[in-house]
Amino acid sequence: MKRVVLILALALLGISCAGSERTQAAAPPADQILINGAGATFPYPIYSKWFNEYHRKFPQIQINYQSIGSGGGIRQVIEGTVDFGATDGPMTDEQLKQAKTKILHFPTALGAVVPAYNVPGVTQEINFTPEALAGIFLGKITKWSDPEFKKANAGVNLPDKNIVVIHRSDGSGTTYVWVDYLSKVSPEWKSKVGVNTSVNWPVGLGGKGNEGVAGLIKQTPNSMGYVELI
Repeated sequence: MKRVVLILALALLGISCAGSERTQAAAPPADQILINGAGATFPYPIYSKWFNEYHRKFPQIQINYQSIGSGGGIRQVIEGTVDFGATDGPMTDEQLKQAKTKILHFPTALGAVVPAYNVPGVTQEINFTPEALAGIFLGKITKWSDPEFKKANAGVNLPDKNIVVIHRSDGSGTTYVWVDYLSKVSPEWKSKVGVNTSVNWPVGLGGKGNEGVAGLIKQTPNSMGYVELI
């Protein structure tokens, strides 16, 4: 039976970016207020719950949030097409300068980014050392039977199969958190790849959104990637 298991939590801070002035959008009825937002996929479940509950108490206020990824949220905030955005990684100074209005950052949610894998026949949890994670995403560790895995997984019968690396294809705050961690544990990653919401991946297949990455891992034997733990 194929299994996708999430382990090794890494801290993730969801951040909302709000403009100091309301942007122009389709005008709602005079007695209605429409607030538009877009951005990170990670906080969407809790945002949806919050906004629905708020609308129940205040029917005249409708908050519309599009879960399009942190990169898309930042872009729309800069262009002034939404009232607020959400990103797992903060906007850069350069991005803030491009915005049409003053941008305020404040934290809204706390979650995690974790490795996820699909290794048929392995029922025990697989442990990942920092060196293993960096090596996999640099393309230097290519097999599940690599000695680096054996050091942290005594007694686990890991197959001599190639690792299929899965990563995000879109601009993503989840990616920002993941590569920020890799940069902290691997000087080589920091110098060759770096930290951003979108990077030039040394290896791997891309999936759009956390759902796309999770779907690729689920359908691809001997694969691994990273997703948000909600």
